Amino acid sequence: MNYDWQPLLLTFRLAAVTTAILCVIGVPLAYRIAHMRTRLKPVIETLVSMPLVLPPSVLGFYLLLAFSPQHAFGQWLEQWLHVKLVFSFAGLVVGSVIFSLPFMVHPVQSGFEGLPPSLLEASRTLGKPDSVTLFRVLLPNIKPALLSGVVLSFAHTIGEFGVILMIGGNIPGVTKVASIAIYDEVESLNYDAANFYAFVLFAITFAILLTVYVVNKKWLKAGGHD
Repeated sequence: MNYDWQPLLLTFRLAAVTTAILCVIGVPLAYRIAHMRTRLKPVIETLVSMPLVLPPSVLGFYLLLAFSPQHAFGQWLEQWLHVKLVFSFAGLVVGSVIFSLPFMVHPVQSGFEGLPPSLLEASRTLGKPDSVTLFRVLLPNIKPALLSGVVLSFAHTIGEFGVILMIGGNIPGVTKVASIAIYDEVESLNYDAANFYAFVLFAITFAILLTVYVVNKKWLKAGGHD
């Protein structure tokens, strides 16, 4: 039987783009939250963590309303930036970044908070800017946490369904990812195709997670240094 690989390729493309964006915005955010000394810290942590407890359909519904051209924000995006987020790959990326944000921020934040304060103090004493301290001093010392954040974000994006269905629909080659394809095949009683998509996702996520555990274990045995 010939299977359509397009939903799988689209899924991994979405996961790769989402994870890359989360690295850019999630790591600095985790750094700021870890070193924040304000009463607003619990509020910010709560906002970041909301996708963990909020039903995906709820988040997807509000994103659909926000991105829709019938509403102010979506209309502004389309008229002034010429960006359409509803039923588009770009919309999937934005939704996935929001939905997977805590999976990047939480491990990295924990890694930063677990470092001795002397590292940060020594770097600042030497007059290093925060950007240099972050990338040259702190990040090399939290490799396991950073790897966990990257892998969890990637794996979580692969398994998304509710948010993607709400804001992306089911457009082949555009928004029809593997999780949507599995749902379609099951509804059509085509269990062979559903099993194909499900098995590929299962095998790849298992291999990724196993690699993370093995690599992290080696880093811990080496004392966190190469």
